[in-house]
Amino acid sequence: MTMWVFGYGSLIWKAGFPHDHRLVGFIRDYRRVFFQGSTDHRGTPEFPGRTVTLESAPGEVCWGAAYRISKEEDKRIAIEHLEVREKQYDKKEYLDFFTDPTATEPALTGVMVYIASPDKKLNRNYLGPASIEDIAWQIIQAKGPSGPNRDYLFHLEKALVEIGHRDEHVMDLADEVRRLLLEEQLPNGEA
Repeated sequence: MTMWVFGYGSLIWKAGFPHDHRLVGFIRDYRRVFFQGSTDHRGTPEFPGRTVTLESAPGEVCWGAAYRISKEEDKRIAIEHLEVREKQYDKKEYLDFFTDPTATEPALTGVMVYIASPDKKLNRNYLGPASIEDIAWQIIQAKGPSGPNRDYLFHLEKALVEIGHRDEHVMDLADEVRRLLLEEQLPNGEA
C-alpha cells in the first residue's frame, strides 16, 4: 500500500527521505502559522525558534507538497526519519489533498500530516500567536543545530514561490524580518 506525506514547512524544499513522486497541492480548512517553538532544530530550549504548524481555518487552504512512498523499506526509512524530525509535533492527521483549486473531489485521501497542536499539556513547545514584529524578532535572534531560524523562514518563502503560491503570513513575516535586519544595519536605526 502506498503512503503519502504532506509537507507544508521545510518538507517542501527538503524531504530527507526516499520517495517515488512529489506532487504540489493543498489541504483545505487549514492555514500555516509560525506558532510552534523549535528547541531542537531552529532554536534551543533557552531560546526557541519559531516554525510553522497548521491551524484550523474553515474555508482556507494551505499549499505544500505531498510525497508518495511505495516501497516497504522506503516507508520504514521515511517514518523513522519523520518521527525524529517532527518529534515536537504531537499530532498526525490523515487528510484530503487537492491539486486543482476548482476540484470538488480530492486528488488523494488519507495523506499523513504532522501538526503541532496548541494543547500545552501535549505540546510543551507551542508558542502561539504574537504580533508580526514579536515573531520576527524571535526569528531573527533564534539559532539552533539546523541553523538560524531566519534561514528556515526565507527557505520556506522561496519554496512557496517556486511552487507558485504566495502565503501572506509567510510573506509578511519575511518582509518584517528583512525590514528589521535592514533597520539594525542603519546608523541609529535611521531610515
